[in-house]
Amino acid sequence: MDNRNAVWRQVDLHKDRLIALSDAVWATPEVCYTEARSAEAHAAELRHQGFRVVQGVAEIPTALVGEAGAGGPVIAFLGEYDALPALSQEAGVAEPRPLVPGGPGHGCGHNLLGSAALLAATALKDWLAETGRPGRVRYYGCPAEEGGAAKAFMVRAGAFADADAAITWHPASFWEVAPPLALANTRADFVFTGRASHAAAAPHLGRSALDAVELMNVGVNYMREHMPSDARVHYALLDAGGIAPNVVQAHARVRYSIRARDLAGMRELVARVRRIAEGAALMTETAVEMRIVSAVSDLVGNAPLEETLHAVMEELGPPPFDEEDRAFARAIRATLAPGDIAAVWRAIGMPPTEAPLADFLVPLDAKRNPAIGSTDVGDVSWVVPTVQAHAPTVAIGTPFHTWQVVAQGKSPAAHKAMVQVAKAMAAAGAALIADPALREAAWAELRARTRDGYASPLPPEVAPPLDMSRG
Repeated sequence: MDNRNAVWRQVDLHKDRLIALSDAVWATPEVCYTEARSAEAHAAELRHQGFRVVQGVAEIPTALVGEAGAGGPVIAFLGEYDALPALSQEAGVAEPRPLVPGGPGHGCGHNLLGSAALLAATALKDWLAETGRPGRVRYYGCPAEEGGAAKAFMVRAGAFADADAAITWHPASFWEVAPPLALANTRADFVFTGRASHAAAAPHLGRSALDAVELMNVGVNYMREHMPSDARVHYALLDAGGIAPNVVQAHARVRYSIRARDLAGMRELVARVRRIAEGAALMTETAVEMRIVSAVSDLVGNAPLEETLHAVMEELGPPPFDEEDRAFARAIRATLAPGDIAAVWRAIGMPPTEAPLADFLVPLDAKRNPAIGSTDVGDVSWVVPTVQAHAPTVAIGTPFHTWQVVAQGKSPAAHKAMVQVAKAMAAAGAALIADPALREAAWAELRARTRDGYASPLPPEVAPPLDMSRG
């Protein structure tokens, strides 16, 4: 009914151009909200493929939407293209070898993520044109997933208001429908202001902002015993007040990432961290200001879409890896700790094997023990029925946000996984266009799971933090 083979042929027609786009984005890594070249490369490819392109979505210069088709349902494909700092790495080598010491790199595979989503959107667009079906295909170019919450700002701006379904994916170790789990997350800066003085001659006149940061960190560490076991709190010191130990530090800034299973739990934990910061300021006679940088929601699952995508992935099968692919994967695995490999098998609830690359589909009902992070896809899932795939772009066990991911980012195995997942996403999109009952079932599921409606985790006064990568 959904002409999957016809859709898959369209993917094969366009795959070389989109692989080239992925490699080009890999070669120009740009971190959170600075993805000017990557966004423009995606916009140029969209125009080449006949999409109508709008850039600067939600007042974010590197966010864009490409649309094609007319009438009918709107199927959204979510793409990303931001990199991570300090992960520069030569491709195709199984040892740390930075191209630019200290430079950024695609340590989460977003060069592949955006390109495969655009490939799926292009294939579905051409299938619609070929069959004459009504329907619109949208590619959402989403920057700053790594902590910048761009999709949350795009949702708040109404960019998804008329979408009927959203489909995306993420590079991973396995071929599977991604479990619909993600922690709600707030990133906030705590800015302490004290009083400078000579640290030897007049220490009694100084009030140390750095002392306040240290006391805040101690307080949060004591709180960890008394918060839910699946909550997470991390921090990074952005401003230690200077490099002179003989000056009492008059300013200091620490950034906290505060995560919990749902929005209510996150808001409660944020309030507790705020009170600890206020206590630290009280103890040190300094002042503190809390500034929200970004925030994302937890993820809402959608069983009808997950079952549809799983059936497609089962029919399609995993990427067709060959012995050269497996040889490079084994070389990468030799750089990993045994715990890295054991952790990903534990996450999917399956006994480990010696396979260097995934050659099977993880069952939809696998007894998982997932390691849960956060993603701004969560906010999309609150307003549009959403489903995600995982595809094995890396050797089994490769920890993400590492040089090993960057080293595999242009490999033939990664390209094969990217093309295979584009086929899965495009076919799921075709099923949604062809089957009104599936769309209604997906919306019924979303309404049942979000009875109280969506409330953005972003305070209304918070704008996209376009300068957050500058610290």
